[in-house]
Amino acid sequence: MKPIWIVDDDQSIRWVLEKALARENFATRSFANVREAAGALEHDSPQVLVSDIRMPGGSGLELLQTVRDRVPGLPVIIMTAFSDLDSAVAAFQGGAFEYLAKPFDVDKAVELIRRAVDESMRGEQTWDDRVAEAPEMLGQAPAMQDMFRAIGRLSHSAATVLITGESGTGKELVARALHRHSPRANGPFIALNTAAIPKDLLESELFGHERGAFTGAQAMRQGRFEQAENGTLFLDEIGDMPFDLQTRLLRVLSDGQFYRVGGHNPLRANVRVIAATHQNLESRVRQGLFREDLYHRLNVIRLRLPPLRERSEDIPLLTRHFLQKSARDLGVEPKRVSDEALAYLTSLPFPGNVRQLENLANWLTVMAPAQTIEIKDLPPDLVSTQQGGSEFVPAAGVVSSEAAVGNGGAANGVAPITGVSAPGGGAGIPLPVAVWESGLRTEVAKLLRENAPDVMDELSRRFEAAVIREALDFTRGRKVEAAERLGIGRNTITRKIQELNLEP
Repeated sequence: MKPIWIVDDDQSIRWVLEKALARENFATRSFANVREAAGALEHDSPQVLVSDIRMPGGSGLELLQTVRDRVPGLPVIIMTAFSDLDSAVAAFQGGAFEYLAKPFDVDKAVELIRRAVDESMRGEQTWDDRVAEAPEMLGQAPAMQDMFRAIGRLSHSAATVLITGESGTGKELVARALHRHSPRANGPFIALNTAAIPKDLLESELFGHERGAFTGAQAMRQGRFEQAENGTLFLDEIGDMPFDLQTRLLRVLSDGQFYRVGGHNPLRANVRVIAATHQNLESRVRQGLFREDLYHRLNVIRLRLPPLRERSEDIPLLTRHFLQKSARDLGVEPKRVSDEALAYLTSLPFPGNVRQLENLANWLTVMAPAQTIEIKDLPPDLVSTQQGGSEFVPAAGVVSSEAAVGNGGAANGVAPITGVSAPGGGAGIPLPVAVWESGLRTEVAKLLRENAPDVMDELSRRFEAAVIREALDFTRGRKVEAAERLGIGRNTITRKIQELNLEP
C-alpha cells in the first residue's frame, strides 16, 4: 500500500500525524509546503493526501486542484485552523474527501484517514465507466423482467395500454419505453397528468379550443390530442378524470374523432393512448366514479408495475444508478454505498417507491460526508437507535421531488425533517417494525417519567390522527376511499375526523 502524504507548514502537526499513523501501521511521507508535494506528484502518488489549507507559498485548495487533474479519484482531506464556511464550501466544491477543522482529535483524524484509505482501495470502476450513459430502465427482479418482456412483445403494437401501480413506481418511464420501442417512436410523446389540471381547464387541455369558445380564448389552441398526432398520448392518473370528460375521451377512443371546445368540425385523432393510475379502477367503477365502458376500452392490455417493496433485490442496483446520475447532474464523482448500508436500505419498505429512493440518492450525493456511504451517513429518519441514529421520530410527510429520474417531473428539491434535509416520496420512510416499537416504548417511558395524564388516551389519539391523516393524503381527501383502505366504516372516519380536529 502506498504511504499517506501529509502536507502542513506546522512541523508539530506533521509529527503528531506521523506518530499516530505509524501506530496503525500506515507508512507516511511529509511535506512542508504545496510546492514540494506538487513536485512529488509528478513522479509518485499517495494512498491518501492530508493537506493544510493555508500555507506560505501556496494553498491546499490549489494542491487539491492539482490532485484532481493528475490523480483523479485520490481522496484528499483538507485541514484548517480557520473553520469558516467559505473554506469548507471551497474544499468540498474542489472535490475534497473530507474537511478537518483544527484543533482535531487525533483518533478521529486517524479514523477519517482509514476511511479514506478504504475508499481509495475499492477501485470499483473507472470514472469513464461510471459516467457512461445509463439504461432507460433497470430491474433484475422477476416482476421487472416480466415487464421488460411485455414491452418487447408490444414493440410492434399500437394497442391501448393501461399501466397500474403505486405512486412513484415509474409508470411514465414504462409509457416512454412503450413509445420509444413502438412504430410511433418518431412521433411525439405527449404526457398529461389529468389530476393536476383543474376540471374547468382539462377539456380544453385535452381537445383544444376555438377562438372565442370562452372568456379569455383569444386565439385557437391545439389540445394534447392534436399535439400527439402520429405519436403517443400518455394520460397519467386517469382514475381522477372528471366523470363528464370520461364520456368525451371514450368517444375519441371509440371512433377516433373529437371536437375542439367551441368547434363544429370533427377532427381525426391518429394517436396511441397509454393511461396510468395508482387507483383501483374496478373499485371506482363499482362506486360509480369511473365509466365501466371507458375502463374496458382502456384495459386492452394491462401492465402492473410492482412497488419497490416487491422488488427489494433491485434496491442496490437502483441506488448505484441514482447516485451515478445525481453525480453527473452535479458534475461530481459518484459516491459509493458500503455493503452494510446497502443491506440496510434493502430492508426498508420505501412507501414512496423508486421516486423516494431517487430522492434519497440526491440527498446523499449532497449531504453524505464521505465518498463511501455508511449506515451512519443515512438521513436520521432512516437510521435506527441501535445503529447510532437519532432518537425515534414518527414518520412525517415531506416534500418530494418529482422524479427527475424515473417520472419525468420537475425537481422541486427536498424538505427538512427533524432539523436536516431528508428525501421524500410523498411520505416519510417508516422505520422497521422493531425500531418503530422501540420508539413507541421510548415515548411511553418519557410520558411516564413526566407523570403525563391519560397516557393511553393521548397516544391512541396521536396514533389514530397519524393513520387517518396519512390515508386522507393518500386518497387526496376522499373520505370514503380512505375509510375503505383503512378497513373502517364511512361514519367512523367522519366521526374520527371531527373528534381529532383533522378537518382541513
